Amino acid sequence: MVLSAGLSQPSSTRLLADQLAGAVDAEISARGEAVAIQTYELREFAVDLATMMATAGMPTARLDELRRVVAAADGLIVVTPVFAASYSGVFKMFCDALDPHALDGMPVLIAATAGTPRHALVLDHAMRPLFSHLHAVVMPTGVFAATEDFGGGAAGRQLSSRVARAAAELATQVVSGGVSVAGFTPPAPTRDAGVGIPAEVTPFSVLLGGHTGS
Repeated sequence: MVLSAGLSQPSSTRLLADQLAGAVDAEISARGEAVAIQTYELREFAVDLATMMATAGMPTARLDELRRVVAAADGLIVVTPVFAASYSGVFKMFCDALDPHALDGMPVLIAATAGTPRHALVLDHAMRPLFSHLHAVVMPTGVFAATEDFGGGAAGRQLSSRVARAAAELATQVVSGGVSVAGFTPPAPTRDAGVGIPAEVTPFSVLLGGHTGS
């Protein structure tokens, strides 16, 4: 699954997201496995995210569905533009909207775009700590792309090399994620999308009924 936080259309963020998705698809297919990669533009959920933040954490139906899809994914590619030396606001809002256990043990490939190479440290100073906090398994290779990297020449070749290396790491995690010998590896973590009412919570209507004589 791919989450792109670009705000324009087209955007360099989506361009990098598509390159990474294509490379991961090729790597997984080369290992003899089938893969279906879905891409979501977070800017399309900006109003839903703002609504959730303004209503004390009550998500819309559209946002709930996206949260379900994310928690159920086998792996995640996340790409954000750099704003004020960090990830974009809509990117952080979506991460804040996730259940704390939605990404437990999930392989995640982090990537970012900016106009200048000076912002490359956003991967290790902002994105990697964020997804480690969310208990994801962050790939060793992050991918940063400045404007000049999308051209030809040496910069373009270096970007392609980083994309290929990161894609291979994610593909290895996704393909081997379900392979283990019983009794020798711990069970895979159970992720929680944070959608719906937990079974142990008494419905509000039942609580209300006790005070109305019904």
